[in-house]
Amino acid sequence: MRLFLRKILLTSAVIMTLSAFAPVNESFTAAEQQQISIATPGLFHKSNTFTIDFTSNANVAYAFPLPVGKAKMLKNHSLEIESTKGDNVKAMLDGVVRLSRKHPNFGNVIVIRHSNGLETMYANNAQNIVKVGQTVKAGQTIAIVGDKDKRTYSLFSIMVNGARVNPEIIIDINSHQLRQQAIQCKKTGSRVDISVVTVDQKKAVSDDDDPFAAGYTIKLNLADVEKEGHWAFPLPGSKTISPYGGRRNHCGVDLKTKPRDGIVAVFDGVVTLSKPHYGYGNCITIKHKYGFETLYSHMCKNLVNVGQKVKAGEEIGLTGRTGRATTEHLHFEIHYKGRRINPSMIFDCAKKQLQDVTLILTKSGGITSKRNN
Repeated sequence: MRLFLRKILLTSAVIMTLSAFAPVNESFTAAEQQQISIATPGLFHKSNTFTIDFTSNANVAYAFPLPVGKAKMLKNHSLEIESTKGDNVKAMLDGVVRLSRKHPNFGNVIVIRHSNGLETMYANNAQNIVKVGQTVKAGQTIAIVGDKDKRTYSLFSIMVNGARVNPEIIIDINSHQLRQQAIQCKKTGSRVDISVVTVDQKKAVSDDDDPFAAGYTIKLNLADVEKEGHWAFPLPGSKTISPYGGRRNHCGVDLKTKPRDGIVAVFDGVVTLSKPHYGYGNCITIKHKYGFETLYSHMCKNLVNVGQKVKAGEEIGLTGRTGRATTEHLHFEIHYKGRRINPSMIFDCAKKQLQDVTLILTKSGGITSKRNN
């Protein structure tokens, strides 16, 4: 996989933009639609830290919630932004509406989840004009500012994993401008700390092996990967018996052929886990270029060990029904930067081939796809 990825990296256009690519068709649990402060699933699944780049090179799509409002900090890490009756409340970044409801303490509230790991809350609205699941752009009107105690203001917060963080690290509340810097979010117990990433820290991750060394966003054309041939479908000849998502929020895709059938690595990589793993049963994870990782589970036998380098198409295990499985099959997942993504973004599971798309990847974990012409 190293050769074809290196070629794609050299030939693909590198674009230096980080406009918080919002996930498409995202669904939220009942709890996520009701609770303002709630953990973001998978945010710290693989690491207790992640970085968000807001530097001048990132060209982030951004808007202050009330552009002409006067903001002041409150003790609970919220901003109170005074404005004029009837003013429009704007989305700070691109994202997906997770919550839009009336709250007993905060009035009409909206929470937007952003693909860079942040969430923003807009409270004390006279009227919410967006719904749960709706994709919004930075600067889009999402609500009308409300009145309370003869004052007109919006209550605004920035959250990471359900915890409010100091907005002044990210926004200059006097000029209303986004601070041009990279920040690191670190989970320590139940608390999330954010800090500014220094120049030295940024240089430390910008080496020859880092595909993002030239910028924080890159394009990966899967048509080029298809031509190179350095890929494989995880279970050739299989049929899909359970797709990603759905009512039970399935976190992967289930593929079935026959007992003890050969499962193969989809790309070149390094084995990072090979053992029984909770409800997954016998499980294997493989780390790939760009921050991708694949997971294969329920196997009757693992054929590779941790630290072993594997090639695309190399047999790594045999189908089984270990863990929470009711039939012999393969449960297959794809993660990007520690977050699960729909495998159909990369694979057409019915045709057993790569999608004819270009993936747009951000270093902070954003991923979208654009159909090739």
